[in-house]
Amino acid sequence: MISVLLADDQALVRAGFRALLNAEPDIQVVAEASDGLEAVKQAQQTHPDVVLMDIRMPGVDGLEATKRIAADPSLAETRVVILTTFELDEYVFEALRTGASGFLVKDTEPVELLRGIRAVAAGDALLSPSVTRRVIGEFAGKAAHSRQVAPPAQLDQLTEREREVLVLVAEGLSNDEIAARLVISPATAKTHVSRTMIKLGARDRAQLVVYAYEAGLIRPGWLT
Repeated sequence: MISVLLADDQALVRAGFRALLNAEPDIQVVAEASDGLEAVKQAQQTHPDVVLMDIRMPGVDGLEATKRIAADPSLAETRVVILTTFELDEYVFEALRTGASGFLVKDTEPVELLRGIRAVAAGDALLSPSVTRRVIGEFAGKAAHSRQVAPPAQLDQLTEREREVLVLVAEGLSNDEIAARLVISPATAKTHVSRTMIKLGARDRAQLVVYAYEAGLIRPGWLT
């Protein structure tokens, strides 16, 4: 059973999500919150598998709440999915940097919402190749121009093959696609991805994408 925490300041939005999710045999809404502070408290109490987090809420917003959840060792297994009204949201990249596993547009189709929740609960990043190119690329570029971000020190621990894999993850490739590109087995590709995550201290594939951009292994404009 996948446990979900809903964090949104609109009661009707929460009610709609709750009705949809609780109708599924493998998903259960275990808590709700109307602001970021309450979302953090509920997460600490219920330890949900997935938090659906509205990025704009009164008081403590979804971005700050995501930071606090990602920084809490007791919530290491909790994955945050950002909910946003607009796909190109200026806060999306920052949310991914601070620990979100991906994002969904609020008007996404129900089947895509369910697929996304299951994917994130299984440890996958909710980032399609198109999202990787448009959102991560654009806002990584803005971040690079606005401030200097030091690449993770652990980057030096990666082997040449793991660096290759990191770049391919940043391009939005799945394990099977990485395997095909490098002419290795899917199991070997998965192992390389897992070892790269461990060495970089990444929570999931979404943070690997961010690390690749911040380390200069891939830059906005390289992907077409």
